[in-house]
Amino acid sequence: MDNNHISSLFDKDLNKLNNNLLSLGNTALDQFDKCINNFGTQDIDKIEKVINSDKILDDLDDKVQKLGFEIIALRAPQAADLRRIIVALKVATIFERIGDYSRNISNRTKLLIELNYSDLPGVNIGKMGQKTQTMFEDVLEAYMNEDDKLAVKVRNSDFKVDKLHTEYYLEIISSMQRNKNFAPTGAHLLFIAKNIERVADYVTDIAEQVYFLVNGSVLSDHRPKADETSLKVPD
Repeated sequence: MDNNHISSLFDKDLNKLNNNLLSLGNTALDQFDKCINNFGTQDIDKIEKVINSDKILDDLDDKVQKLGFEIIALRAPQAADLRRIIVALKVATIFERIGDYSRNISNRTKLLIELNYSDLPGVNIGKMGQKTQTMFEDVLEAYMNEDDKLAVKVRNSDFKVDKLHTEYYLEIISSMQRNKNFAPTGAHLLFIAKNIERVADYVTDIAEQVYFLVNGSVLSDHRPKADETSLKVPD
């Protein structure tokens, strides 16, 4: 971020805001990565760490929100500076919400371990997690480098996560229909898959904020979507 203001304190405030936001984003990414990995390994100690670390994100979000509003009140930013602060405040809230989803995924993974159902169908959910992880990494890079082209690429990638989510939804519903004993496990898997899909949606929202930061205009409302879980039923 290149700032050249008359007041060096203004520059320091903006840099501090940016650094706090990146710290929040990297922490949110780390927690999401861990919750996806823990789904595969089912390491209960690591799962508990993700569940108990949610407050870290809450505190970092509070820092960004407080500093952002202080800058607005004390510095009266305009144009690109004001846009940068508004984007930081919005993105910080999204990062914190992603942390909530990581905690929810971890809680449900813990319950799956307790249910102890063998042979979990996890191929598509693993692909969803990996694709969302890549999107998350890319959107952080797009923000750091103010790369609007990469931001658009991330936005368009959400289509693939939606498609995987629909496939997994149909797979789990079919399994639940064939085996009623699978229903409790299947319900948690459906929630986990939906949480991952929602994280991908939030990452897409961040990508749109990056585009707005760089260009001062918003992307079209039309976003490629392929989530048909509300439209399809298994054969």
